Amino acid sequence: MNNPQNPVARKTGLVIQDVPEEVLVYDTDTNKAHCLNKTAAMIWRSCDGTRSVPEIAKYVGSLAGESVTDDFVWLAIDQLNESDLLEKQVAADFKGLSRRDVIKRIGLGSMIALPVIASLVAPPTARAAASCNCNNNAECGPATPNAGCPAATCNGSGRCET
Repeated sequence: MNNPQNPVARKTGLVIQDVPEEVLVYDTDTNKAHCLNKTAAMIWRSCDGTRSVPEIAKYVGSLAGESVTDDFVWLAIDQLNESDLLEKQVAADFKGLSRRDVIKRIGLGSMIALPVIASLVAPPTARAAASCNCNNNAECGPATPNAGCPAATCNGSGRCET
């Protein structure tokens, strides 16, 4: 059961592509592209609604082979909020510190890369290609919302393909 205070990664309306050391996320609703570094991607994928921030920190630390603090996770959640990559906004709890102070404190004591999300608005030609985005097979083919896309099968990356 999901706890409303536990962050949940948004999955709908997104095209997700894994590349070495990063995850690219295209938001079909806002036509924005986001590049999550390896650390931000680990935290985003850990936001399944069943884990609290301390549990995410412990889990990501086990994946990274290094201790990860709650502030480290809150820094990523703050960026995920700004990028609209969470189902619901979760207020970052920096315990009275500014984001800059948190970055300074984390950066000095961490060997793992700080979580970074770089975003940009997609140009109009990229939006045209979005007509083949899908969440399931019912959204692909000539008699569907993606009628301009000839493919009939939704692949695991959110694209209609033959």
